[in-house]
Amino acid sequence: MSMPSFPVVDPPIGREDAVNQILSSIAMEELGLSHILNAEGEKLQYILGTLPGLSGPPATVSDVLAANESVRGLLETTVQNQLLLRAKMQGALEASQMQGATGPTGPTGPTGPAGGPAGATGPTGATGPTGATGPTGATGATGVTGPTGANGATGATGVTGATGPTGANGATGPTGATGATGATGSTGAAGATGATGATGVTGPTGATGPTGATGVTGPTGATGATGATGPTGVNVTATSSFAANTSGTVLSVVLGGVLVPLPDAQVLPADITVNAANTVFTVNTAGRYRLSYEVNTTAALAAGTAMVINGTANTASTIAPVVSLSHFSNEIMLDLAAGTTVSLRMFGIVSAATLLPGSAGASLMITRLS
Repeated sequence: MSMPSFPVVDPPIGREDAVNQILSSIAMEELGLSHILNAEGEKLQYILGTLPGLSGPPATVSDVLAANESVRGLLETTVQNQLLLRAKMQGALEASQMQGATGPTGPTGPTGPAGGPAGATGPTGATGPTGATGPTGATGATGVTGPTGANGATGATGVTGATGPTGANGATGPTGATGATGATGSTGAAGATGATGATGVTGPTGATGPTGATGVTGPTGATGATGATGPTGVNVTATSSFAANTSGTVLSVVLGGVLVPLPDAQVLPADITVNAANTVFTVNTAGRYRLSYEVNTTAALAAGTAMVINGTANTASTIAPVVSLSHFSNEIMLDLAAGTTVSLRMFGIVSAATLLPGSAGASLMITRLS
């Protein structure tokens, strides 16, 4: 097999020109990819009937699924191509500067004749590339710390001043002599009896005596007759229903949404009815109700769920995730008027959603609270 031949580029191009041409080729490839992606988007618009100025026969589910598979395959190929273009661009931008080899040393000039002028020195050869820097040597050991110098002598303490003299205590005078006791005088005659004094204030009340012992408990009286039983209250939860889908139904999900049929395990009271398709439940008794639902699919989907009250999706019951899910559940409390309709809806991009077979693929519970 012969080796490939490359055309001669005349005039030769430099490194910067080559890099610019590589980057230009990458930009042209990116422009081509953008046109291809735009064409795929217009193809989807045509299938969905939203392309301005063009219309065709309505697309079937198989048409939409085939188009979706085609777009997905193209996006995978585009992502792989983007990785190659990114590596190509980085390689071009990070390419090192090329340096030619060192030219040969020029010949030594001839020696001039004796006594004559010295011959001209030949031109100096090109400087070779600088060799790699050698590793840094190990740090030398720390020198020994010198001895600590001697402490200087402590200065002499100053002279303490003299304490002043303490004053002298005065002399204590002598105690005088005790005088002699005088003679006792004679007792005088008894005086008349004085008037009786007023009655004194009543003294405080004495402490209360201890409590006497508790007497013996008397016999228990006879039990009275049982009163009549009151009337039975109204059982509001009798107006409750349940329905499910356990047969693995395949739903054709669209942006506008599709109602989920619930034909299995139905428990319906007289005042809650369901239509023939098992998708619309009618509540015929007004009151406050607790509504809850659950949807389980065999694979995660970029879809959402909601309860539809009288034909309008209830915002509080809506689950619209930003990532694909295979399990959806929610519950709300509402005041419903007589004749209110309740349904379970699944919505999202065009796809096929398979409910879990042989288990609770979907369920709806309606319970009256008051």
